[in-house]
Amino acid sequence: MGSRFILEGTAKGRVLATNEPLSFWGGVDPATSRVIDAHHPLHGETLAGRVLVMPGTRGSCTGSGVLLDMALNGKAPAALVFSEPEDVVTLGAMIAAEMFGVRVPVLRLEEAAFAALSRLQEAAVISGAIEAPEMTLPVASSAAATPELSTRDLAMLTGADGEALSQAMRILVAMAANQGAKRLIDVTQGHIDGCIYASPANLTFAEKMADMGAQVRIPTTMNAISVDRENWRQQGVPDLFGGPAQRLADAYVRMGCRPSFTCAPYLLDTAPGEGEVIGWSESNAVIFANSVLGARTAKHPDFLDLFIAMTGRAPLAGVCLDENRAAQRVLDVAAIPGADDLFWPLLGWLAGRASPDRIPLLRGVGAASRAQLQALCAAFGTTSAAPMLHVDRVTPEAHRVSPTADHHSITHADFARAWAELNQGGETIDLVAIGSPHASPEECRAFLAALNGGRVLVPTIITAGRRILEELQAEDTLAGLAAAGVQVLPDLCWCSISEPVFPSATRTLMTNSGKYAHYGPGLSGRQIRFDSLATCAGAALTGRAAKTLPAWLS
Repeated sequence: MGSRFILEGTAKGRVLATNEPLSFWGGVDPATSRVIDAHHPLHGETLAGRVLVMPGTRGSCTGSGVLLDMALNGKAPAALVFSEPEDVVTLGAMIAAEMFGVRVPVLRLEEAAFAALSRLQEAAVISGAIEAPEMTLPVASSAAATPELSTRDLAMLTGADGEALSQAMRILVAMAANQGAKRLIDVTQGHIDGCIYASPANLTFAEKMADMGAQVRIPTTMNAISVDRENWRQQGVPDLFGGPAQRLADAYVRMGCRPSFTCAPYLLDTAPGEGEVIGWSESNAVIFANSVLGARTAKHPDFLDLFIAMTGRAPLAGVCLDENRAAQRVLDVAAIPGADDLFWPLLGWLAGRASPDRIPLLRGVGAASRAQLQALCAAFGTTSAAPMLHVDRVTPEAHRVSPTADHHSITHADFARAWAELNQGGETIDLVAIGSPHASPEECRAFLAALNGGRVLVPTIITAGRRILEELQAEDTLAGLAAAGVQVLPDLCWCSISEPVFPSATRTLMTNSGKYAHYGPGLSGRQIRFDSLATCAGAALTGRAAKTLPAWLS
């Protein structure tokens, strides 16, 4: 397919080009439009008013809300230009245009045109072309075909069930067309990611939909939110932040969502089974659901997750189709004797880097527990746009490998370099952060055991879902953590935590999460140390962690 508009519009600005995808959430500050991902080549650049040229996006589904907030506050790029299919910020641009009348053009260019635009200093997006002093690049109008709609779909689309459902179907159908879906399919359950107060735009959108009478029609869980819903005032969170964050959560509850408040819905008793078609958002949850559970869901952007839950319908596209679930790259992983639990998030982060735009098969890994796979999938989602991975002899669809798949290796040296890149902080540790994504019962029990009866010397916080906390309370693990001085928080997660719950005196924190090790420098503004659960426990007890390679990497 040639170069074409995904969302029509005009714009002009200086070109900002990169060959590396970017997560808008955790990678861009929506208030300033500055790139805050410390690991990205555009780190420190400002996106506002620029013609942003990059292959696509990666990472969090919440990027749609970040783009919407930037658009509503005049901080968005002048235009978004991709070379690959992209859903997340495209959906944010669609919402901005459809619901708020703010237009950010989105284009997808063929390879030669993309390369040519990347070399330009300035460009203007006009009807049918991109213009610059050096050249004119033709761009066709959107040629996406509307998917086939059922009688029920058409009734929702034309307003038979009210304006809220009509709004949802209009954007859902537009996104389905962008994805090349020929029809919509039923889904059994949803998971809402847009309940995180990543920006005021999330609240503006949710309250507008709730006020329109929006209601979900399938069982729908909710992601972690940005405050401990019952206790944020006692924790000293200012009303200016806590109030809107709670209102955002409450808006989704009003729309019929279950207040599960966890970024690990696969740990709930409602987790889907193999082959079940679901409508989940939240990158780590999507990757785990597809990869480990064998369920089927695209990595739906924030806002689209609500529209899917309202309609019970999703585009039949992407990894909902058998042919799109095959590995396109085989990653041969070096055998590393004696590796501890740090191996799994490091491997996920490296696998994402080695396969940023396609589904990989990890070979040579051996057996893996659910907790290890959780750490693997979460870290993979920070560096890859792929909605799933396979692990040879471990995950249920590891037999799906394309005959044209290429081969890459992940070596011992790669692990050592990744550890060094993710360990920029010093040896003095001011905070220990566990639970990104939300901690599993096994992780909490293992951390308590690693403390070995000691009491922590520095602030140590675990974030976990409400259902997990109930389980831990019943077996006295929660009491044991409290006796050790560990603070265990429900509802919020490290990727949404803020001061004063996040200790303001922190200069360097330590985590066992590959996801937070990647996003933490940009989100918290602090230095990060990243290591095993046992090393984190040792740092919690002493306030120190030697900055030396783990023994199994030496």
